[in-house]
Amino acid sequence: MEKITSVLTRKTASAFEKCGYDPSLGEVAVSNRPELCQFQCNGALSGAKIFRKPPMQIAADVAAELSRDPDFKEVSACPPGFINITLSDEFIVSLLNEISSDEFLGVQQLPSPKTIVIDYGGPNVAKPLHIGHLRSAIIGESVKRTARALGYNVIGDVHFGDWGTPYGLTIAEYKVRHPDWPCFKDDFDPASDVIPEIDEAEMNEIYPYASAKSKEDGEFKTVSRQTVVDLQNRKPGVYDLWKKIKDVSVASVRSIYEKLSVDFDYWYGESDSDGYTDELIERLNEKGLLHESEGAMVVDVAEDGDKISVPPVIIKKSDGSSIYATFDLATIIQREHDFHPDKIWYLTDKRQNLHFTQVFRCAKKAELVPETTEFKHLGFGAMTGPDGKPFKTRDGGVMTLSKLIEMVENAAREKLKDSEYISGDKDETAHRIGMAALKFGDMQNQPTKDYVFDLDKFLSFDGKTGTYLLYTVTRINSVLKKAGLEYDASPKVGGIFSDGERSLALAIIMSTQSYEKACADLAPSALCDSAYTIASEFSKFYHDNRILTEPDPAKRESWLALSALTGRTLRKLLDCLGIETVENM
Repeated sequence: MEKITSVLTRKTASAFEKCGYDPSLGEVAVSNRPELCQFQCNGALSGAKIFRKPPMQIAADVAAELSRDPDFKEVSACPPGFINITLSDEFIVSLLNEISSDEFLGVQQLPSPKTIVIDYGGPNVAKPLHIGHLRSAIIGESVKRTARALGYNVIGDVHFGDWGTPYGLTIAEYKVRHPDWPCFKDDFDPASDVIPEIDEAEMNEIYPYASAKSKEDGEFKTVSRQTVVDLQNRKPGVYDLWKKIKDVSVASVRSIYEKLSVDFDYWYGESDSDGYTDELIERLNEKGLLHESEGAMVVDVAEDGDKISVPPVIIKKSDGSSIYATFDLATIIQREHDFHPDKIWYLTDKRQNLHFTQVFRCAKKAELVPETTEFKHLGFGAMTGPDGKPFKTRDGGVMTLSKLIEMVENAAREKLKDSEYISGDKDETAHRIGMAALKFGDMQNQPTKDYVFDLDKFLSFDGKTGTYLLYTVTRINSVLKKAGLEYDASPKVGGIFSDGERSLALAIIMSTQSYEKACADLAPSALCDSAYTIASEFSKFYHDNRILTEPDPAKRESWLALSALTGRTLRKLLDCLGIETVENM
């Protein structure tokens, strides 16, 4: 289905052309003065310079032409040259019914298929997920779902950090603690020797311990560096222990992501790109880009006009080992081989902005992908406490993601303990409400900004919260259930009988455009804004009208149809935010 601003732009462009003006001046946008009109066109202001006419004359000409269209209730020219547009109720109803009958619920689909690889999540092997991993996971999941809703072929990759310095440190410390393990013997045989089971608690504790130790113990640091080289050369024993550690770590990470309703198409890591590093080196050499600097092999990526210093990309360290940039560039080659993506998007902490600037420039200079391939990095802000500092546990430590989820679930359970309306699994209901509060509380903000974690606010039944949205959906469910309608029913809206219905209808119509904005900006906040607007307008409509007891059958059936469409629209928006609804609460 064509989005409403495109429909109106086409009509307005045609009117400009009929009046002898350039049709490109006919772009229509949502009005920034909703008390005056629903949509507006500012093209007459630009046309005044081109056609040497007063903008009001151009606006008046076009408004007169548009007024002949029955889809418009009112079109007027307003100083200094705006064209204000208000739709007819009949046209609004036709748009609602078109959305209701559309399999994509009005979301305009791509004219031709395109493929996006989205790199998000970014956990590290041998380390527990902490709250710093939350935003990448839930924002990335929402961007993935939103892009799919628009018709993209989307490939989500968790892209583990599993092949660099941290794993040399971790394995070196395991050797200190468990020197008798078969994997540390020179005659280790992968076919017959067995590595003991990995204790997850010990695994999670080892890396931070080993990292701190390497800063004080030079000999240990040297051993750990050699262990990285051994790992990347797949030395038996070292490589086999790494695989065991990774299996335990991946299983743990999967269980946490499942609680967040976050899923990936591929569970690749840096190690999966290792087979492409030789090709990377070869291609960099072919282009004459790779050169030696202080013992390391690097590529210069600074450009004229850079406002900050952009250092060379290190491809090989002086000891011959690879680092993050090497893995990311090799992964780009892998993705081009496997998927031929039109776009590759990354979602990480904004502190990695410079890293991705370096990687993207190097990839383009080396022609690892076609010139048309789009690279994009969303660097998101931090979750902070009320003091503006990164959110911590009560004792000042970094909170694990599993502990955060548990804390939110417990708070939701406490909030619901006196509710008489919950049926079924109360723990599952508490989980869904808690996750809705957590996700919406995060994603309603611009992702590049820091935001304050305030659980009491997030769980409020009033205001712009995920809890409020779930409550609105349950209210709609209740109305439809009492009327004997299925939640996914799509009866036709019969008319507009009040200002409240009109406002709700326009919110639904405009919601179809929020997907495009959310995807273009990598910002689920556009979906949050749309969902909240619809929920607020429905609440007003619900309070102003007795839907189930309305004596006029035409009104009642139309109101039920509008309620059903509101519910379907909200559920689609919430699904793209990764939020599961509940039956009642």
